[in-house]
Amino acid sequence: MKFRQLAITNSDDLLFGHAPKPLTTRHGLRIGGGLVYPELNFTLPTMEVKATTMPAVARQYREIIQDALRRAAELEAPGVVIEFETVPPMTATPAFGLEIVQILLAGMEEARRQHGLRTVLRMTPNDNREFARPPIMRSGEHWERMLELFEGSARAGAELLSIESVGGKELHDEALMHCDLGQVIFALCVLGVRDMEFLWKALADIARRQGVVCAGDTACGFGNTAMVLAEQKMIPRVFAAVVRAITAVRTLVAYEHGAVGPGKDCGYENPFLKAITGYPMAMEGKTAACAHFSPLGNIAAAYADTWSNESVQNVRLLAGMAPTCYLEQLVYDCRLMNRALAEGKAAALTLRRWLVDSDAGLDPQAWILTPDSVLAIARAIVAAPDHYQAGVAAARCAVDLLRAGHAAGSLKILPREVGFLDTMAAQLDKLPSDEAAFIARQMTLADAAKYLPSEYQLRVA
Repeated sequence: MKFRQLAITNSDDLLFGHAPKPLTTRHGLRIGGGLVYPELNFTLPTMEVKATTMPAVARQYREIIQDALRRAAELEAPGVVIEFETVPPMTATPAFGLEIVQILLAGMEEARRQHGLRTVLRMTPNDNREFARPPIMRSGEHWERMLELFEGSARAGAELLSIESVGGKELHDEALMHCDLGQVIFALCVLGVRDMEFLWKALADIARRQGVVCAGDTACGFGNTAMVLAEQKMIPRVFAAVVRAITAVRTLVAYEHGAVGPGKDCGYENPFLKAITGYPMAMEGKTAACAHFSPLGNIAAAYADTWSNESVQNVRLLAGMAPTCYLEQLVYDCRLMNRALAEGKAAALTLRRWLVDSDAGLDPQAWILTPDSVLAIARAIVAAPDHYQAGVAAARCAVDLLRAGHAAGSLKILPREVGFLDTMAAQLDKLPSDEAAFIARQMTLADAAKYLPSEYQLRVA
C-alpha cells in the first residue's frame, strides 16, 4: 500500500470545494481549488445502439450537449464537467464510442467559443469484461476494445479517464446476498485489488502517452449494489454500511497507480479517499435519484469537488429535456456551496454541518460518512500493512462506529438489525490474520465455476 498517512487529518479540512491536491484542467477548471463544479452525466432513452441506429444515437448526444451547455451558460456556471459513460455496445465497438466523444467535444468547444464556458470531458467506458462467464479480465476482445476506446478518447481530447471496473464482482454479488463478510473482503480486497492494479497500470500508460489524467474508479457495482439491496430490504443496512467502508480499499488502488482525481461520482467511498490521498472527488446524492435511491442525499455533498447527478436518460420533462433540467439543479446546488465558501470557512462548515446532520442519524450508511467517521475509517486503512488487512480494519472500524452511534442514541438502527453488528464482528474475528492463509481459506469456499483464479494471479492448490 502506497498511502501510509492521511492527507487530511483535521475534520474541519474535509470540506466540499477544497482538496489539498487540486487538479487544474487545460481550460482552467481548478477542481478542488475553492469552487464546486457541476458534473453532468447522461445516457440515451431506451433504444438500440448498432450501426443502423448510430445516426439517431449521434443526434441524441448532439442535442444533449448543445441544450445542456446553453443552459449552463445562461445560468453563468463557472464551469462544467461532462461525463460520458458509454453503454456496452459503444465499448464493444469503439468506433461508436469515439463518434460520440467527437460530438461532445465539438459541442463543448462551441460553448467555450460562444459563451466562454469552461468545460472538461470525463470518459468512462463500460467495463464489458464481466460479459464473459466466468470473466476474462486480462486479455481478449473485451479488454482490448476497452483499451482501444480509452486510447482513442484520450487522443481526441477526453481529459479525464475513469471507469466503473468490475474485478471481483462475480463473487461479490453472491457474498452480498449471503451477508458473508469474508467473501466480500475476498472479492474486494484480494480479487478487486489485483484487478485494479493490472487495470490502472494500463490506464496510466495511456494517460502518459496522450497527456491526459487518470481520474479515478468506483466500487459502484459493489457498494451501490449493497445500498440498493438494503433500500429494497433484501440485506441489512448495517451490512451495506460496512461493505461501503471496505470498498474504499479497492478504489484506493487507482490512486496508488497514478489516478489524481476527481474520483468517479458514484463512488460514495470517495470521502475516505479524499482524506487519504488529498485528491479532489466527485460526489452524487439527491440528484442521483434518477438512477437509484439512497439514504445519502445531502451528506454526500459535504465532500464534493464536483457535484453530479448520475446517469439520466434523455427524455422530455415538462420544463425540457432531462439532462438540461438536471444540470440546472446541479448548478443551483453548486451556487449554494460556492456562496458558503465565498463567505469563509466558518460559513462553509455551517453548511457542511447541516448537510451531514440532516442525514447522519437516520441510516447506518450515512453515519459512516460523517467527517469523524470518515477520518476514523481512513486512519484504519492507512495503518494496515496490506490491502487484505486494510479491508478487515475498515470493517471493524465501521462496526465499532455503528455500535457507538447507536449506543449514544445518535444513530437510528432498526431493532432487527442491531444484533447483526455482533454477527459481523464474529465473522471478522474468525478471519485469519495472514493474507495468504485468508486466500487459501476463501478459495476453498468460493464457487470455482464463477471465477478464474488465474485472472487474479492466484494459484489453485
